[in-house]
Amino acid sequence: MSELSRNRRITFMLNEEEHKTVSNYLSKYHISNRSRWCREVVISHVLKMLEQDYPMLFSENEMRR
Repeated sequence: MSELSRNRRITFMLNEEEHKTVSNYLSKYHISNRSRWCREVVISHVLKMLEQDYPMLFSENEMRR
């Protein structure tokens, strides 16, 4: 289980408006673990993009015919 330990840090900055928006969202939906929420949001977005970018046998236009 040690290979799953979180020992890499990612840090980013927000402006005042972005921070206020995130704080309001967390408060509205009663999210107390901000770190877990950030991880889930980032990883879900990354996985979604990787899935969309996955090479396909046929192009989208060919599949629509």
